Amino acid sequence: MSRSAATIIGGSAIGISRRTIVEFSFLLAVPTMLAASVLELVKGQAAIFANGQAGVLALGFVVSFVTAVLAIKSFVAFIKRRDFTAFGLYRIAVAIAYYFLVVA
Repeated sequence: MSRSAATIIGGSAIGISRRTIVEFSFLLAVPTMLAASVLELVKGQAAIFANGQAGVLALGFVVSFVTAVLAIKSFVAFIKRRDFTAFGLYRIAVAIAYYFLVVA
């Protein structure tokens, strides 16, 4: 189970609205991804900036940020109209198939 699924299921279980818990779940990812990015930059800083790749890194950051914002907005709009029942059934079916095809 993913971090976002755990927060969405937990929030739904205690009565938080779908929109609020989905927004919270995505916002919760920001510090995690920021910390991971900073760690990778610190570990590989000399190689990135020695090759003159700072501009490419900045462009990648901007494109990733814009894409993430669009994905979050479209997902929040999606959950306003639908619930998670189909996704839950899909996850259960995949888990059962995985068990029989890989584990058993």
